[in-house]
Amino acid sequence: MDHFRVENLSISFGGLQAVKNISFSVEKNVIFSIIGPNGSGKTTIFNMISGIYKPDSGTIVCDGENIVGLSPDRIARRGIARTFQNIELFSNATVMDNLMLGRHIHMKTGVFSGAFLWGRGSSAAKEEIAHRKRVEEIIDFLDLQSVRNRFVGGLPYGKRKLVELGRALALEPKILLLDEPSAGMNTEEKEDLNIWIKDIKALYKATILLIEHDMKMIMGISDRILAMNQGEKIVEGTAAEVQSHPEVIKAYLGEER
Repeated sequence: MDHFRVENLSISFGGLQAVKNISFSVEKNVIFSIIGPNGSGKTTIFNMISGIYKPDSGTIVCDGENIVGLSPDRIARRGIARTFQNIELFSNATVMDNLMLGRHIHMKTGVFSGAFLWGRGSSAAKEEIAHRKRVEEIIDFLDLQSVRNRFVGGLPYGKRKLVELGRALALEPKILLLDEPSAGMNTEEKEDLNIWIKDIKALYKATILLIEHDMKMIMGISDRILAMNQGEKIVEGTAAEVQSHPEVIKAYLGEER
């Protein structure tokens, strides 16, 4: 059975159809990428999956449950985490605090319960220690030790993108939506990100849905690719199949070159 499935998804804004009858299914633990020119509807699909927009029609099925109509928080509780094109972090909080906020859906006692005021033996304190341990593992994994206590607002752009990835990982997602994760990164940061995305698939056993303009990256790490143009599906397949499709070359690759 498919882990995640989108069927006949459509949405319009002010009479303009942004996404038209898009369907695709994603198996567990694969990297599934969505490509297409700007304005083709990629981020709109992510916004529908994560509950920010409600589709006009269609279903989004995760592990057998239709999640259309659920709030973003309830969707996150079902194991769907997300990063954004424009970084959505708390810039006046430290890296550690931002990652701890990613743990909120797993916390019984609130995000910052002041647990330590009640003594280290309390269940709230034990819970906070356990959450901090998970966050420490993510800090190690993404090589963020040197900036762990720094305010996010003062970090270089590439590092902030990594912190946002870390916060999404802190949710322990079954499905991770990455929206333009390499945007604004330099070549070296992109190469590192490539490795991290593959490692997330391997170590965290997450299914990854990826929107990305860097075609080299897409073709190098994707198990399957869906190409779109103007809200519609052009083709879905392996990197080789998508790359050689004439409509893709015309609509997307032609734009890049």
